[in-house]
Amino acid sequence: MSLTIAAAQSASIPGDVARNIEHHLRFCALAAEHGAQLLVFPELSLIGYELTLAQANAIDPDSAALDCLREFTARTEMTVVVGAPVPNLNGDVHAAAFAIRPDGTVLIHTKVHVHESELAAFVPGPGGEVFHVGEATVGLAICRDASFAEHAASAAARGANVYAAGVMIDAAGYARKVPLLEDYARRHKMAVLMANYSGMTGGEQSAGKSAIWSEDGRVVAASTGTEESLIVGRKHEGVWSGTLVRL
Repeated sequence: MSLTIAAAQSASIPGDVARNIEHHLRFCALAAEHGAQLLVFPELSLIGYELTLAQANAIDPDSAALDCLREFTARTEMTVVVGAPVPNLNGDVHAAAFAIRPDGTVLIHTKVHVHESELAAFVPGPGGEVFHVGEATVGLAICRDASFAEHAASAAARGANVYAAGVMIDAAGYARKVPLLEDYARRHKMAVLMANYSGMTGGEQSAGKSAIWSEDGRVVAASTGTEESLIVGRKHEGVWSGTLVRL
């Protein structure tokens, strides 16, 4: 199996969906240059981790605002996963990941384990289905979801061999999260990807240090700081290699 996956360690402008999409497209173009088949952005990347702005900026997956991302995925055959608040039929809002597929469809994955500090903005969601990227099967997680072993186990049980998490975590959270992700990789024989923010968002300082781990828990590629960068992992004939690209 040949597979190339990438994590975008990106910054977002609070609540400015249009400008954030433009910035996302810079990462998309860079990922395409490196042959990525899957590109994952941080949690709520289209608005920033801005809880007070989530309700007013909830995005329907059929929104025309996403058209340029749909056009990009169709042209490059890359799946791009962006973070956004999404309304549900009850008028509530979920924290969601939109997996924008080359065929133009948008798969919605909602955050299951909403933190108590987020409950004023979001209601817990049902999660989402795994999906295929080339010969790989991908399960998504949104930040705190990846703190629950059963979440990763459920993705693995449904056939996922890539577990991809868009997150917003600070230094303290990073120290707790990384051992869990490494354990999931080893325990379930899954490659694991974590896309964290660059810099400040929502009044919090991100730890950065986005990374990709192989199925044995080994770091394939990682950022060492908070600079905007693209983290790329390639698997060819069972062997992983990695690249870090500054934006």
